[in-house]
Amino acid sequence: MQVLNLTCNDVNVQRAEDFINTLISAYNEDWVRDKNQIATATSQFINDRLAVIEQELGHVDSDISSYKSEHLIPDLALVSQIYLDQSHEAANQVLELNNQLYMARYIRTFLADERNKGQLLPANSGLGNSTVEKQIADYNTLMLERNSLASNSSESNPLVVDRDNSLEASRNAIISSIDNQINALNAQVRAFRGSESKSRNQIASNPQQAKYLLSVERQQKVKEALYLFLLQKREENELSQAFTAYNTRIITPPMGPVGPTSPVRRNILLIAFVAGLAIPAGILFTMESLNTKVRVRKDIENITAPFLGELPMSGKVKKKGIRARLLSMIGIKPKAGDVERYEILVKEGSRNIVNEAFRVIRSNLEFIIGKNTDHKVIMLTSMNPGSGKTFITSNLAASFAIKGKKVCIVDLDLRKTTISKYVGSPRAGVSGYLNGEIADWHKILMPVGKTHNLSMLPGGSIPPNPSELLYSPNMSRLIDELRKEFDLVFIDCPPTDMVADTSIITPMADLTIFVMRSGVLDRRLVPAIQGFYTDKKFNNMTILLNGIPSKVNGYGYGYGYGYGYGYGYGYGHGKEDA
Repeated sequence: MQVLNLTCNDVNVQRAEDFINTLISAYNEDWVRDKNQIATATSQFINDRLAVIEQELGHVDSDISSYKSEHLIPDLALVSQIYLDQSHEAANQVLELNNQLYMARYIRTFLADERNKGQLLPANSGLGNSTVEKQIADYNTLMLERNSLASNSSESNPLVVDRDNSLEASRNAIISSIDNQINALNAQVRAFRGSESKSRNQIASNPQQAKYLLSVERQQKVKEALYLFLLQKREENELSQAFTAYNTRIITPPMGPVGPTSPVRRNILLIAFVAGLAIPAGILFTMESLNTKVRVRKDIENITAPFLGELPMSGKVKKKGIRARLLSMIGIKPKAGDVERYEILVKEGSRNIVNEAFRVIRSNLEFIIGKNTDHKVIMLTSMNPGSGKTFITSNLAASFAIKGKKVCIVDLDLRKTTISKYVGSPRAGVSGYLNGEIADWHKILMPVGKTHNLSMLPGGSIPPNPSELLYSPNMSRLIDELRKEFDLVFIDCPPTDMVADTSIITPMADLTIFVMRSGVLDRRLVPAIQGFYTDKKFNNMTILLNGIPSKVNGYGYGYGYGYGYGYGYGYGHGKEDA
């Protein structure tokens, strides 16, 4: 006897108890139904064989009666009693063996027929071999399992296919066992028939009629014995079908606990705690891994060009400027009151972080220039728009002007003329001078705000041919005259990857400030910038890092100022953002 422990988890205790009870009842009913199926198949097999044997037995009886009546044969038993006793003993043994051979061959034929592959085999077949009987019982059990699976799914179900393979293997094993038994039975039959032959030789002197009757009577006895055997098996099968007991019973009735078994509060809290730590850490790690932008100076350490300095990020963006940008994004022209004013943030005597940062950059630039008074023309460019070079140009120039230098800003970004907005974006500017409309550049020279010693040559109207104008002889003439009249000249240039204007201006500049914006420039472009310096694409190239977040710089204040650059080339107007 085997003991099985069943458990069921449910939110309702009564439902769990009812489920286990119902499960046992359903299992018992299935077991009884399977057993009855086997018994029914066995009964059908026995009845079919009884009908055949009964018909054959009737034919044998008729043959004996007709032969005796026709030939008037007397009773020869007394004459040949001694020899017949010996012959009968051997015949009985042959008879029993023939019964077993008959059943074995029938089952062998039944198994070999492809049409019977889905049929159950007869149990208690009287083969006289417990091994074969056990194999037949296992085959029937496996066939019932396969039919049950097939009725609830399909023939292609992997479980059904597995059962089919097992049935095929079991069928082959049964056939092999029956073949072995048939060989053994045939050997025994030959031995007993040899003994019977000896007895029959002793009565060789009997009439041929006696021999014929003996043979027919032997067949009659075989049929009778087989008929009685099948009747006995049918009764046994009917009794086993009538008295069926369940093979499973409940030892201990199901009973649920008083308190819940799950979920375990401690496990939930532990999982929540671990998830609360792992998920944010994973998100931060993923964001850090996917971020390919330059953020701090360490990201550009491979650039060997002189490092001029870094500017912190600032939150001082006017609300009017934000409103104007939002209106422009949705296609609404901003009102005059919404447009952001462009002004210089570097003030004389100011001690805020922006002013201090520009003082550091100014000192570094003076160190690089040194005593070389020929380094007067400084151009500012960047790899891509949005780096803040226009903001840096205006404020760095103002920083030098506050120190007493006579400084001029030249807006050579003729496609955008963004820096000209610091002086109101007049229509008369450098573009007019370069195309010959303005003969004297002094007429377009304008002061920048209230900063003393700081002037600007605005870009003027946006021309249709900016690159061609930069090749004008007036361009080099203008730079030469500015060198004579000013201590420093700052040129605001377009980004290098947008147009060819910067390449045209480069030969006129003594020193180049290459502006890189933290969070804007892709780190994958750093080798290209290093290539600019190695190939001497720009004269005396230096690096300036703009927009450093306050949490990663070394000033120790909650500060920073950067400059966003909304750059889009065309002939419309754009605006840089603080």
